[in-house]
Amino acid sequence: MRRLLDRLYLTAGWLAAAAIVAICLIVTAQVTLNLLARLFGPDWSFTIPSYADFAGFLLAGATFLALAHTLVEGGHIRVNLVVGRLPRPLAWAAELLALALGLAFSTFASWHLVGLVAESWRYGDRSPGIIAVPLWIPQTVVTLGLVILAIAFADLLVQALLRRAPVIRDQDETGGGSIEMAETSPAERGGRG
Repeated sequence: MRRLLDRLYLTAGWLAAAAIVAICLIVTAQVTLNLLARLFGPDWSFTIPSYADFAGFLLAGATFLALAHTLVEGGHIRVNLVVGRLPRPLAWAAELLALALGLAFSTFASWHLVGLVAESWRYGDRSPGIIAVPLWIPQTVVTLGLVILAIAFADLLVQALLRRAPVIRDQDETGGGSIEMAETSPAERGGRG
């Protein structure tokens, strides 16, 4: 089960990265086309239809697909000024509270986004651009990202309960965050935070 979850988070992270690369390619292509039109005149004026819409859809997908991977790698911004100085039991309690709230909010949002996707499907909602994209497609990607985030919160919450210790480590300058269990609190590891 651990391998399956780790693979799920990593796959979502790679899909997010691929979406960012696709945004770069689309925007670079359109900038190149704009440059050609300026250099060679209006006969060379071409536009990628709905390129801004596609870039926006890809950005939304990348943002939500990256959430779970970033969480389990300890990459989300957290305030450790206080928590990093707490005794281990209090730091664990604070992490349990944060994970439980994150799970509640991500589950709530996922539930409502599933309803939005179903509504967009039922009514045939489309984007208003030159290429009318069915809105359920980008909405499904966003929903998938939130569902994976909810799974990650539940996973980390269960791990924290089983270990009776904080499980999210901070990323340090070398990218050292990890889903691996933290055996010591940030204060015990040298007060990073």
